Amino acid sequence: MAPIRLPGAEGGTPLGAEPARPGSTREVLLAFLRLGLTSFGGPIAHLGYFRSEFVERRRWLDDRGYADLVALCQFLPGPASSQVGMALGWMRAGWRGALAAWAGFTAPSALAMIAFALGIAHYGALASSAAVRGLKIVAVAIVAQAVWTMGRSLCPDWPRAALAILAALLTFVLPSAIGQIGAIAAGGLLGWRLLKLPHQPPAALPAFGVSPRTATAALALFATLLLGLPLAAALTGSPLLSLLDGFYRAGALVFGGGHVVLPLLQAAVVPSGAVSNADFLAGYGAAQALPGPLFTFAAYLGAVMTSPLSGWIGGLVFLAAIFLPGSLLVVGALPFWDRLRSRDGVQSAMAGINAGVVGILAAALVDPVFTGSVHSLADFGLALVAFALLAYARVSPVLVVGFAAIAATILAA
Repeated sequence: MAPIRLPGAEGGTPLGAEPARPGSTREVLLAFLRLGLTSFGGPIAHLGYFRSEFVERRRWLDDRGYADLVALCQFLPGPASSQVGMALGWMRAGWRGALAAWAGFTAPSALAMIAFALGIAHYGALASSAAVRGLKIVAVAIVAQAVWTMGRSLCPDWPRAALAILAALLTFVLPSAIGQIGAIAAGGLLGWRLLKLPHQPPAALPAFGVSPRTATAALALFATLLLGLPLAAALTGSPLLSLLDGFYRAGALVFGGGHVVLPLLQAAVVPSGAVSNADFLAGYGAAQALPGPLFTFAAYLGAVMTSPLSGWIGGLVFLAAIFLPGSLLVVGALPFWDRLRSRDGVQSAMAGINAGVVGILAAALVDPVFTGSVHSLADFGLALVAFALLAYARVSPVLVVGFAAIAATILAA
């Protein structure tokens, strides 16, 4: 089949945007701390929050650059939204920025999960409260806005719109990480073979500042820990090393977001008796009521253990263990990705992948975001109002989150 020739480049720097300048660690920390306190709805919703904050509001990068970064992190195992956040932090303020982005986005829910593990189980009813119901509904509006705006930017013609629809259908047929990865791979392959874009410079994305030497060292450390931890646990018989291996492996090998990691974590802590199944399920229920990445469930598990670690130390140690592999992978991939994406063939593949990402977002908007949050006409109406406030009134997502929580509480009264 002959390649489909398309008009000029999609994306571009948003109107009025200026190239992002280096920022401070404090700036990155405060930006991600606000998101860590308000980003409800899971990884797909997090990507919508990130886009609103860093593409539209702060203009650190443009839509195409953001979509390229999302596509890279979707390819990598680990928590995709946290990896996107760490890459944005590194782009803005170097390795300190990456650490600040992770800490700001992760700390609120991680600290809350540790506190829950230490004895505030009577707050477990929070997960079914009206306010949290409103927060889940606003996630529908956040994801819908992301699908709408990214679709217009990244699927400006029928071939890419068709790729997005194909990706959505594939995701519906295979509702798992395999379906998502397959949709991205199919989009890249079809884009590479069928789309012919005019040569264009890379998206307006500042250099990440990760040297090939640093990237190689990160990848080497990732592989060493992945292979070395189980070997060390087997040779020493150490329960601590065995648990560290389980958490690290869960973060290193999982695709598809936080919910996919739960079976791996259960296999790591429940059969060994480190955590009872009842405590495991109680923590999982509480995690649904919190903003930020679901991977912070690891902090709860580390804190609720009776041995070999527990409390605050256990929570922080196992939190670091599950996030470390994803961090190493994104640092290891960034410099090579920055070089590859300037090539014509890679740009055509990326156009197809970006269309696939839009399709995956659209499928996730339907299920589980919409089906898991909207259960009545009142819920649907609140989601529409929230979408209008975000997409047309240009109200800050933080204010819309607060509005939805209050409105849902009033409606339930």
